[in-house]
Amino acid sequence: MDVKYITVAGQKLRVATSPAGTGTVPLLVFNGLGADLEVFEGFAREIGRLGIGIVIFDVPGIGGSDVPALPYRLACLAKLASDVLGALGIAGPVDVAGMSWGGALAQEFTHRYPKRVRRLLLAATSAGALAVPGRLSALSKMVDPRLYIDPGYMARVGGELYGGKMRDNTARLERYGKVLRPVGCSLQLMAITGWTSAFWLHAVRQPTLIMMGTDDPIMPVVNGRILASLMPCAELVTVADGHLFLLSSARECAPIIADFLTADPTARSSRNGSANRVQLR
Repeated sequence: MDVKYITVAGQKLRVATSPAGTGTVPLLVFNGLGADLEVFEGFAREIGRLGIGIVIFDVPGIGGSDVPALPYRLACLAKLASDVLGALGIAGPVDVAGMSWGGALAQEFTHRYPKRVRRLLLAATSAGALAVPGRLSALSKMVDPRLYIDPGYMARVGGELYGGKMRDNTARLERYGKVLRPVGCSLQLMAITGWTSAFWLHAVRQPTLIMMGTDDPIMPVVNGRILASLMPCAELVTVADGHLFLLSSARECAPIIADFLTADPTARSSRNGSANRVQLR
């Protein structure tokens, strides 16, 4: 990825892009809670081999982007994302992807800028305040301050928190713990508090691929089913991995995503709120 700094709306942001293949549009990616853009390097590499280029930026307070002067809500971040695209000279429609916390921002962006979005990918996410909660043991760790200040603690408990292939990947978990910034994570949590998309998802007409991990302690698969039932043009794919499957199963997920993003739109009919459930192993 080509990483650089830009200033948008008075905010210094770190942005990364990768080249797209002929006939494709950029994939705007919204990352998860506390995650910087380097976390997506493996995914960008795998999806790039299939001709899909991405645009990703560290939201204010995360990674290399400056801490904002004031807290923000998802609507503010959606506007910021639109301004980032403008600053990069991307005037046409883009595909949009969001993982976990970023899935909420992806929904908000699509809701507020529907003409900007061609297709939508939602991974390990939910409709917000009306979500079915994950395991109490995992959720209690998410609010433990040590998770955001002690990489060793992340390495010890991250497997139970994220599930799937991360259960045995302490080295990657420790690296993930090192990028978390307490102030930025607090801002992200405040941005999503009380938010829900449940009341307007019926109006999202973009073809949508919903992906959920079958071993996700944070976001149970039922939340993907709820999303698919609320969205008229959605299909659901389940992945035999945990909450961070886009990272830990990037090689397996990339072809599914690329097929979705490059498929003939006339071949995808409205699901009328139903979900096409496919088990990706």
